[in-house]
Amino acid sequence: MNPKIAIVAGSSRTGSFNRRLAMELARHLAKTDVKLTILDLADYPLPIYDADTEDENGVPNHALDLARQIARQDGLLLVSPEYNSSVPPLLKNAVDWVSRVRRIDDRPVLPFKGLVVGLASISTGQNGGMKGLEAWRPILRSVGAEVITAQCSVPRAREAFDEEGALADDRIRMRFDALLESLVDVSRSLARTMAQD
Repeated sequence: MNPKIAIVAGSSRTGSFNRRLAMELARHLAKTDVKLTILDLADYPLPIYDADTEDENGVPNHALDLARQIARQDGLLLVSPEYNSSVPPLLKNAVDWVSRVRRIDDRPVLPFKGLVVGLASISTGQNGGMKGLEAWRPILRSVGAEVITAQCSVPRAREAFDEEGALADDRIRMRFDALLESLVDVSRSLARTMAQD
């Protein structure tokens, strides 16, 4: 079975290194047998999560649409910036809203439950956003996702890409190959299990 995998960058900033990395990883995944979806958070603008807002107005339509997309996937690759050694607010807010969705198209659903998630980052600093990735793990587990062990971060973002937009460092490319292979394999296994249930 061909696994369904989505990629989402945790930044909508023009010129974002994380968006560039997400597009490069999408290019590699497109060469495999996965059914690839690219999710751009700029297409799903959301207010800051507030329980009063949810009580008064319900879950916003953009959160429902994003939850619908995520619920269709076997795997998700989050390419996340690091903000002050933690997660970026744009992506965290999207996860918070999507985690509030309980029904889609009159069917009960928990969008993240059992979803296989891989983590990647890039940063201008020396650690490549690694602290932010570690901060994501308990958050994603708390909403029911299966976060794979393999992850990859790219330091010194301004030097990370060659003239064609590919990752310039062979060792980093090999680590990303291992991350993508693990994400595809575990997602395929989950998709097969779900198909048999």
